[in-house]
Amino acid sequence: MNVLAPQVPAKARVLIAADRLATRTGMRLALAEDAECSEAGDAEAAVAAAVRDKPDVCVFDFDPPGRAIRATAEIMSRVPEASVVMFTRRMDEEEFLAAVRAGATGYLSEDVDPARLPYVVRSVMRGEAAVPRALVARLIDELRGREGRRRRSFQIQERRRVELTAREWDVVDLLRQGLSTRSIAEILGISAVTVRRHVSAVHGKLGVNTRAELLELLAAEQSEVVR
Repeated sequence: MNVLAPQVPAKARVLIAADRLATRTGMRLALAEDAECSEAGDAEAAVAAAVRDKPDVCVFDFDPPGRAIRATAEIMSRVPEASVVMFTRRMDEEEFLAAVRAGATGYLSEDVDPARLPYVVRSVMRGEAAVPRALVARLIDELRGREGRRRRSFQIQERRRVELTAREWDVVDLLRQGLSTRSIAEILGISAVTVRRHVSAVHGKLGVNTRAELLELLAAEQSEVVR
């Protein structure tokens, strides 16, 4: 059976969100012949515009990038059919992974040739990822790590009849690194309240009351897996 690629409309609907007017103008001119563009000058306005206009693609360029990551997560929860491409002033592996976790389909340097922008938009609308080759290996490593987390969760499920979701494992793994709730929220592109909700859910599933007890339990589970 052939799997058909998503149909791409003649003109894409693109939301351009950037904190600099010159950036928004340059992107709009680059996309003028291929897309119907709307604009937003900050992350909050971008979320509101995405919910209102239901764009095919959202293109973000904010500094610091954490605002774009948080907006991406919010848009993915409210407009899941949209694709998000993040442009950044510096390529950073952890920032890239945080963008992917938040739901971004693309992560590119803002120094990319503007003439490529229409092709980037079309490619993500076809279901492709817009990611530099240098970061593909890092993404594969992350996926392998997630597979390992799933295996560990199944072991916990067998012994305690519980299962941690992928997002709960994301939070737990960052807790292991000693990160604060605020730092975890920034990395995952979610709110601090959501982080606390995930931590509370894990506590309830595993029958612990504090983060220290949680980390002690997980360390014991990991040592048993190694043995």
